[in-house]
Parts: sequence; C-alpha cells; structure tokens
Amino acid sequence: MRKRPKYKQGVFKPKNLHKYNGDVDKIIYRSGLELKFFNFLDNNKNILKWSSEEVVVPYISLDGKIHRYFLDIWAKVKTKNGAIKEFIGEIKPEVFTKAPKKPKRMTRQWKEKYKTYLINQAKWDSAKKFAEKKGWKFELLTENDIL
Repeated sequence: MRKRPKYKQGVFKPKNLHKYNGDVDKIIYRSGLELKFFNFLDNNKNILKWSSEEVVVPYISLDGKIHRYFLDIWAKVKTKNGAIKEFIGEIKPEVFTKAPKKPKRMTRQWKEKYKTYLINQAKWDSAKKFAEKKGWKFELLTENDIL
C-alpha cells in the first residue's frame, strides 16, 4: 500500500501561460502553501513572469560538500512605483523557519529536526548571497505572508 504524502501535492496548471518562465507542464506544488502562492503569482497583474524550481543555487551542507538548492520561486514583479524587481523565494510553514526547541532529553526526532533546520539555514544563506550578486532579493515566505 502506497503511503499518502503528508502535504497537499500535485501539478499546477496556470491560467496565464505567457507568465510562466519554464515548462508549464512540470510545475509541481509540494504543499498547500505553494499552491496558494502559485495561484497568486499566476493571477496577479503585477507579476510579469515567474517560475518554480527553475533557479538552482549551490550551497555547502553539513557534510562539507556542495549541493544544489532548487528555489521554490523566482518572479519578476512590477512594484507600486512602476519599477521592475526580481526575487527568489522559499515557501515554508513558519514553524520550519525557526530552530526546534531543545528538549530536556535528546531524541532522534529532535536531532533530525535540528539537522534539517541547519541545512535550511545553509541553503537560505547561499540563496541570499546569490540574489544579492544578481541584484535580486531573497524572500522566506510563510503562511503569514501567503494566507
């Protein structure tokens, strides 16, 4: 029996095909938050172009090796004053953006959560530096930004 994913997942079908910068048949959302944000990007007139998992940033993980980080979002946006800006972003529930609270007794589950947190920090630090070099901005988006 196949185990169901913990999060809502599927293939996103944009209404505004001209706005997507990539293969429109391979837009995968990996959570309900991503699905909501993809709809926002697709339908907002100030989003000129966007893509998902098309920008790849190298980062050094805990093992000391270089890995590849596929950003959830890249977007070209028209701001309120008419300027054109680009940003890359990661979509995560807020709970995953903070270090897990250390329990009184170390558990394997806590160690895994902390390891994931440290890997995410390495990814996000690399993404910030990558964005700055390109004149872009890196955004960490949570349910507080999307809902």
